[in-house]
Amino acid sequence: MKTFLLLLLAALAATAQVRAQTGTNVLDWKANTTLTSYLNQQLHAQYAGRPAGLARAAQSAAGAAAYRDSVRARCRRVLGPLPACTPLRAQVVDQLVRPGFRIEKIIYESTPRHHVTANLYVPNGAGRWPTVLLPCGHENEAKATVSYQQTAMLFATHGFAVLVPDPVSQGERMQLTDAAGKPLARGGTTEHTLLNAQAALVGHNLPAAELWDNIRGLDYLATRPDVDTARFGCIGNSGGATQTAYLLAVEPRLKVAALCSYVAAGERNLELTGPADGCVMLPNAGRARLDLADWPIAFAPKPLLLLAGRYDFVDFNSIETAHAEIGSIYQALGQLRQHQLFTAEDGHGISKPKREVAVRFFLKWLKGEVAPAAVQEGPLPVATARELQCTTTGQVNTSFADEENLSAFYQAEAKRLVAARPPLTAQKLGRLEFWQPTNAAFDVLFSREDQGHALRMEPRDTLRRDGLLLQKLILRRGQFLPLPVLRLDAPAARKATGRVLICFADAGKATLADSTAWLRAQLKNYDAVLLADLRGQGETADPGAALDPKYYNREYRPALQGLHLGLPLLYQRMADAAQLARYATDGPTRGRSVDVYALGRSSSLVALHLAAGLGPVMRQVRLPILPVSWQEILSQPTTKDVYSDVLPGVLLCYDVPDLVRALGKVIKRM
Repeated sequence: MKTFLLLLLAALAATAQVRAQTGTNVLDWKANTTLTSYLNQQLHAQYAGRPAGLARAAQSAAGAAAYRDSVRARCRRVLGPLPACTPLRAQVVDQLVRPGFRIEKIIYESTPRHHVTANLYVPNGAGRWPTVLLPCGHENEAKATVSYQQTAMLFATHGFAVLVPDPVSQGERMQLTDAAGKPLARGGTTEHTLLNAQAALVGHNLPAAELWDNIRGLDYLATRPDVDTARFGCIGNSGGATQTAYLLAVEPRLKVAALCSYVAAGERNLELTGPADGCVMLPNAGRARLDLADWPIAFAPKPLLLLAGRYDFVDFNSIETAHAEIGSIYQALGQLRQHQLFTAEDGHGISKPKREVAVRFFLKWLKGEVAPAAVQEGPLPVATARELQCTTTGQVNTSFADEENLSAFYQAEAKRLVAARPPLTAQKLGRLEFWQPTNAAFDVLFSREDQGHALRMEPRDTLRRDGLLLQKLILRRGQFLPLPVLRLDAPAARKATGRVLICFADAGKATLADSTAWLRAQLKNYDAVLLADLRGQGETADPGAALDPKYYNREYRPALQGLHLGLPLLYQRMADAAQLARYATDGPTRGRSVDVYALGRSSSLVALHLAAGLGPVMRQVRLPILPVSWQEILSQPTTKDVYSDVLPGVLLCYDVPDLVRALGKVIKRM
């Protein structure tokens, strides 16, 4: 029996070895972590000089002020251009009377026909009230969330007016709805993410849209005689803290602020938990070297309170580090006492202890009480969402016939850009002019990874399939990700064609290698066929288990981290394809022309851009299906897996049909 078991184990091991030898995988490590590891390394490289720069700045008041001013400029640059101020057309549609205060139901237009619903808590009595803006976190109930009502009521009972707007995609402001007002996506964070992808294509971003809603909220408050415009403050929790942090960098009217359960895209949290939803993620923020503490530093030295939960899923160590970094700037500016951290023995959210500390902080710094007494929250009358509702139907999309939601705005902007941008010609392709300004990321990628490094080919074992011999190769160049390749050569006795075919597919090279009949057909026309996995495809595909399905993108983590770095995933794949083409033209098949076969939307986009960059070397791009235009993606906002192909601002320069027309006969539909 023992002998039988040993023989069985030996047979199983031999079978496994045969399977390993006959598989299409080339890389001999756990390759599905390769792209994430690479992006984390790039992340750390971008932020490497930041701690030393901050430490130098904190050595003097002048250095601290210069660092703060630099942060403000970088924040504004990353947030991008903001709209022009237009009439608010504000309405007070109703009010609720409560003991000691009232709740007004407000609607205003942050941009024409784009309505913001909000509740304004106003203390009883006459006077010009110090006023607090309270941006909401990610709860679908938004302004009706119990903890936000409790926060607003506690402030109101202590003599503050409080404006609580519904953020985009929450409360009464769902943007992607059917005719009946029913959401088309699974929730607010999904909407944020889908809208941020749309915004990026036309050179905008969702955080800036939320920022503008909040700025216009302050503009509305400034029109009221019962509001003291010299005493504006802001407090936000979770996603509301992110909104608050972005506001601190650009809004000079704010005098006091508090961030609770604060999260923003930065070095440590991107490595720990990956990208957050679309209202947090800003393209190029990493390239601008903006970390968690920098947005609040832009507010220095005005009074700033951090509220944390020791057991929050938001990394507590990151908050402590941010507190220390912010404190170093405040200390250098001589105002360390105006920055505080309060830690509650609880988790995520603006709990009762945090609310009480926040109100006391605002009593001191915004209301001017020298030694405010401890604040104790008693029973407060919480309202239902229906009671706080501002619109007639509960949704702006169905309450206003002319409502322009953000998706419609981005679609209209794309149509405007079609008429505004110059035609894309073959001559511009050759000079790479069509990539401006978006080719900056491509230039960064090549300057970082390519200069002074020779292309190396590492042969691995071979794979036999139905009489075909495929050589396994790893292509390496400098700090490029290793590129796994299968190479198939035509018989030596056959007359050379002078052509090489390079192939890649969204689903990976294995899908192409599965059909030996297809491979044989290609060898009739080519001297060699190269099957490759571009980064994030095939062997290096990001493991699906790590992805949250609410983001509607199977490559959300690498795509968003790439955008944060200023290296969109599509550009990174172009760089891989360029290395593959370089190997095809400079390696053993030197002097041959190159054809490309691409399968899938992302791979097809890579192939089109590769053809534009290679010029005369590229003979033909073979595409079973032409990728849809970015403008068409805008018209279908719930399309999945869009972020893999997002190039910020691309529609300012060109669209896919422009590229296809300029390439002309190079494109061959299969």
